[in-house]
Amino acid sequence: LFIAESPKVIERALDAGYEPVSCLTEKRHIDGEDKHVLERMKDIPVYCAQFDILTQLTGFKLTRGMLCAMKRKPLQSVSEICKDKSRIVILDKVMNPTNVGAIIRSAAALGMDAVILTKGCSDPLYRRSARVSMGTVFQIDWTFSNSDSLQEIKALGFKTVAMALKDDSLSIKDPRLADENKLAVIMGTEGDGLSDNTISDCDYTVKIPMHHGVDSLNVAAASAVAFYQLSNKQNDM
Repeated sequence: LFIAESPKVIERALDAGYEPVSCLTEKRHIDGEDKHVLERMKDIPVYCAQFDILTQLTGFKLTRGMLCAMKRKPLQSVSEICKDKSRIVILDKVMNPTNVGAIIRSAAALGMDAVILTKGCSDPLYRRSARVSMGTVFQIDWTFSNSDSLQEIKALGFKTVAMALKDDSLSIKDPRLADENKLAVIMGTEGDGLSDNTISDCDYTVKIPMHHGVDSLNVAAASAVAFYQLSNKQNDM
């Protein structure tokens, strides 16, 4: 099971075919503007209470007043996820659930096709990750890798791009990147970034230029810049 928080996230999970088990909501939602979400779950128990009671039950303040327990789907393999894809993201030990959710939202919005996570990453279906993603975790393909994801991705025909603060790197606007038919963008853990071994194993290393003495961007902010520039769908807009 996983917990979906907020009517928007729950609705997008339902749209993606996830099965609800039970719902916990503020009383105001029973006949409020999000009534249509509850109407889609007529055959499951719906429990309601006032905001302060829900806060005591859950241990945190519900920002959008609705929680739903839902059944997970079996994860697809990396090869299944990458089939017929041209732009994918690999997250290497990105542990903060807020960052994982924000990166997935950027990936979905800015034209990336799928997200692969290593074992050290936070779960995209963790309540906060899914909420920060605004439910886009249910709109873009993603899975966890159980092996050396970099070598597996290369074997599937992808050229790999390490996002790293290295001087010997390409410009993010280098035309060679846009010309690649299949490109995998690799982003590392908060603070330390990618390991030297991972960077050396990649086909390209790319750095986002910084100004005013700023040394780096948060990984979620960097992802939005990278995905916008490296997606091959921007010319279609």
